[in-house]
Amino acid sequence: MGKYGQAALTAVNFIHSSISNSPLDAWEKATKEIFGDGSWGQIKGCPRSTFLGLCEEGLIKGVISGEYTKSKKNKGYGIKAIELISKNPSLLKSTDILWELVLDGKNISHNSQMDVVTSLWLNNLIEK
Repeated sequence: MGKYGQAALTAVNFIHSSISNSPLDAWEKATKEIFGDGSWGQIKGCPRSTFLGLCEEGLIKGVISGEYTKSKKNKGYGIKAIELISKNPSLLKSTDILWELVLDGKNISHNSQMDVVTSLWLNNLIEK
């Protein structure tokens, strides 16, 4: 698991334990703890938007759906990854292969979005 997967798990834990009252606040606290306040790692948008998009859709256990992100692309990537994993759990073995399938042949660099999804899935935090 990469650092953004760890951030997603930490953020969910902050929500479940009432340390944070919103997914955005939880993500900010988790990334501050992992990467440092104001660091590039903390402000990186793609994994954050994927996490918030999954929260927005009510796909993370114990997190109330709501409006949390404006990023339709990263939210869509996360949702599609969950759909693909649901049909073929062996995709959890390679975020690179999963990313290729999510993109449907488009040539876009992976930016830790799949790390967020797979970490949540492997820790039974995705509503299936």
